[in-house]
Amino acid sequence: MMFYFTLYTNHRNHVFHAAFILPAEVVGKDDHRHLNQFIAHAALDLVDENMWLSNNMYLKTVDKFNEWFVSAFVTAGHILFSSLSLYILSLLSEKFIMLHDVRQEDGIKNFFNDVYELYIKFAMNPFYELNSPIRSSAFERKVQFLGKKHLLS
Repeated sequence: MMFYFTLYTNHRNHVFHAAFILPAEVVGKDDHRHLNQFIAHAALDLVDENMWLSNNMYLKTVDKFNEWFVSAFVTAGHILFSSLSLYILSLLSEKFIMLHDVRQEDGIKNFFNDVYELYIKFAMNPFYELNSPIRSSAFERKVQFLGKKHLLS
C-alpha cells in the first residue's frame, strides 16, 4: 500500500509533496517514485475538468494510470463571487492530488480535509508567500502524522 500526496497552486506550481508507504513494503515494492510527480501533474487537466462538474471539494478518483488511482481535492477558491473577490479567491485555489494503489475513499477524504485545514492555517502566516514551496518541517511532520493516521492505519 503506497500513497503519494502533492499540492499544486492555481498556477500549477508544485509546492509540497509527501509519500506514505508501509515499512514492510519498502523492500518488495518496485520503485516508481520518479513517475509519481509526472502522473500527478498529468492528471491536473482532468482535475480542472471535473472540478466544474461537482459542487464537492473532494472529487474522488479522477484518473487511473496502470495500477495507480489518482484522487483529487480542490479548494473552494475556484468559486468566483465578484470581480473584487476574484483576485483573493484565485490565490487560494489549490489542488491536492493523491496517487494510491488501493481504494480507500474515506481515509483519503479525511486526509484531504485535515491537510486542507492545516494548509489554510499555514497560508495565513504573514511570513509565507503564496504559491511558493512549503519548506516547513512542522508542516511536513503534521502531514506525515495525518498520513499515518488516515491512510496507513
